[in-house]
Parts: sequence; structure tokens; C-alpha cells
Amino acid sequence: MEDGQPRELATPARVAEPSDTGGLSDRDARVLRFEQRTWRYPAAKDEAIRAEFGLSPARYYQLLNVLIESPAALAAEPVLVGRLSRLRASRRRGWSPAASGPPRNLAAADERS
Repeated sequence: MEDGQPRELATPARVAEPSDTGGLSDRDARVLRFEQRTWRYPAAKDEAIRAEFGLSPARYYQLLNVLIESPAALAAEPVLVGRLSRLRASRRRGWSPAASGPPRNLAAADERS
């Protein structure tokens, strides 16, 4: 009978345990969920990192880099871990003037003119 009151779920929500998340700790699972969010400003994400995890952004990203190398993280969130790995690889390659500027061999370009 509907009385307008919210019903309790048959199975109460549980905190993820390592066995539930393929070997991930609760914190690791929280980090992966956190990384699924989108942020308009980096400062807002940094503030949320401090509030939610009690870590500096530098320490958080150190932990995240270790986490995305984890087979357990890949098994739990393959799309997310793949995206984060690609982003990290592109940042490591970095930007260089040679990549977007004039040809590398300017002498050869001058000889052709």
C-alpha cells in the first residue's frame, strides 16, 4: 500500500570493500569516482581534492598516477583508466615549439626557395 513515504531498499548500500572492487581499496574506488566528474576550473577541483581526501593536489595526483597503473583499477573502470592514461601520455609528450612551428630543418627549406 502506497502511503507516500519513501521505502527502504531491500539491500542497504555498503561501502566498497577490496573484494567488491577487484582489489581496490575504498580510497582508490573513491578516487576513480572522483575522476569521473568534470570540472570547469582547475582551482575548483584542487579545492574539492583537499575537502574530500584531505590531500594536497600534488599528493593526490601522485596517488592517481600509481592507481591508473593498477590492474585492479583497469578491471574496475577500463574506460576511465584508459582515458586518464592517454591524457597522462599526452602531457608527458608536452608541447614544443618544433611540434607546431616552422619546419625543423630551416636550412633545407631556405635552399628550396
